[in-house]
Amino acid sequence: MSGHNKWSSIKHKKGATDAKRGKIFTRIVKEIILAAKAGGGDPEMNPRLRTAVNTAKENNMPKDNIDRAIKRGTGEIEGAAYEEVIYEGYGHNGVGIVVEVTTDNKNRSVAEIRHAFSKYGGNMAENGAVSWNFEQKGFFTVPAAGLDEDEFMMQALEAGAADVERNDDNFDIYTSPSDFHTVIGNMEKAGFPVHNAELTRVPKNTVNADDVATKLMRLIDFLEDLDDVQKVYANFELSDEVLEQLEKE
Repeated sequence: MSGHNKWSSIKHKKGATDAKRGKIFTRIVKEIILAAKAGGGDPEMNPRLRTAVNTAKENNMPKDNIDRAIKRGTGEIEGAAYEEVIYEGYGHNGVGIVVEVTTDNKNRSVAEIRHAFSKYGGNMAENGAVSWNFEQKGFFTVPAAGLDEDEFMMQALEAGAADVERNDDNFDIYTSPSDFHTVIGNMEKAGFPVHNAELTRVPKNTVNADDVATKLMRLIDFLEDLDDVQKVYANFELSDEVLEQLEKE
C-alpha cells in the first residue's frame, strides 16, 4: 500500500520476497512502457521514464529488460497495449481506497477488483467518491545517515521541496507533482542520493482502523497482489501497538 505512513515502512522493512520479485518487475515494466509511449524513449528528455528506469535499477532489473520495455513503449517492438485506469472503493470503518491499474483488459480488471472488495468486506464506489480525499504529490527519500537534520531540511526546501519529514533512517521529501522531477534533479546535483521516487497520493483526512486492522490489511494485500494493480492507496491510520502486532504476523 502506498501512502508512506508507518505501515508502509514496516512492509518495506520486511522486504520483497523472491516470490514477489517477478510481480515488482511486471509493475515496473508496465510503467516504463507507458512512460515511453507518452513521452518518448529518451530518459533524459522524459522525466517520467527517467524515474521509472531509476526505480528499475534500484530493484536490480537487468538492463536488457529495461531496454526491451522502452522499445515496447515506443513501438519498436510489439507488445500488449496498456492503459491506465483508477478504481475507488471503501474498506472496513469506511476507509477510502484508491486502486491504480495498468491493464490490457479493463473488463478483467474491474471484475477482479470488484471480487476483491466483495470477498474481503469492502465495496466499490463511483469515480471521485474517494479520490477527492487524496492529494497527488511527488515523493522520494534520502538516507539520513551523516546528515544534520536542520541543515538538510533547509537544503531540501531551497531545492523546491514542499515538505520534509524524518522517518527512521530516511528523510521523506514531498513535492508538488509539477515540481517533482525538478526537485529530484536539484537534490542529485547537490550530491544527495535519491531513492523510492514516485508520484503518490497522500490522504487529506485519515480514519483510525485499529479495530479492523487485520481484516482491512487482508483486503489491501489481496488488491495489491492482483496482476493489473500498480498501486493501492488508503486513508487509514493505526496505533503503534497495532502496528507492532501486525509486524510480528
